[in-house]
Amino acid sequence: MTDEMLALARENQKKAGVQNVEFLKGAIEEIPLPENTVDVIISNCVINLSGDKDRVLREAFRVLKPGGRLAVSDVVVRGEVPTDIRKSMELWVGCMAGALQESEYREKLQTAGFEAVDMEPTRVYQVEEARDYLTAAGLDADVVGPQIRDKFISAFIHAKKPVTVAACDCPSGCVDLPCCN
Repeated sequence: MTDEMLALARENQKKAGVQNVEFLKGAIEEIPLPENTVDVIISNCVINLSGDKDRVLREAFRVLKPGGRLAVSDVVVRGEVPTDIRKSMELWVGCMAGALQESEYREKLQTAGFEAVDMEPTRVYQVEEARDYLTAAGLDADVVGPQIRDKFISAFIHAKKPVTVAACDCPSGCVDLPCCN
C-alpha cells in the first residue's frame, strides 16, 4: 500500500468506528508480519499485479494461522487465448496483464500449501464490452469473439491453510516449500 492508500484506509476505519483492523505498509511479496499470525487474507485484483505470484502465495501461506483463509477476487483466464488477442484484452481489463489460467492459479495455490481451493466466477467479460478496444488494437471483434467467449472472468477465490502441516521430509535449508514454513 502507498502512504496515500494507508491514509485513506485509516480515515475510513475511523469513520466506520472499526477497532479490530490494522493497516501496514508493505509489499505483497514480503508481508511485514510474523508467520502464523493472520486469520484471513483478502485482496481485490492485486495478486495479478505481482510479477512473482508464487512468492505472493507462499507469503500468504506463511502468515496465515493454521486453518486461516485466503479470500481474494482476481481476474482469471479459462482456456487458451491467442497472444495477440490476450494483449488486446489486457488493454481493456486492467488486471488482465498478469491474469493466470484457472488451472495454473489452482496449481500455484496447492503448491504453496493451500487446500480446499475453490473459484467462484463473479463476472464473465463479454466480447461486446471490449469491441471498441479490440477495434482500436486492429482486431475484428466479430472474428476474435468466438476465440475469447467466456474466457476472461472475475472470480472469488477461496483457499485454506491446513490446520496441521505434514512433517517435512525436505533436505535442510528448503525454506521455499510449504512444509518447511
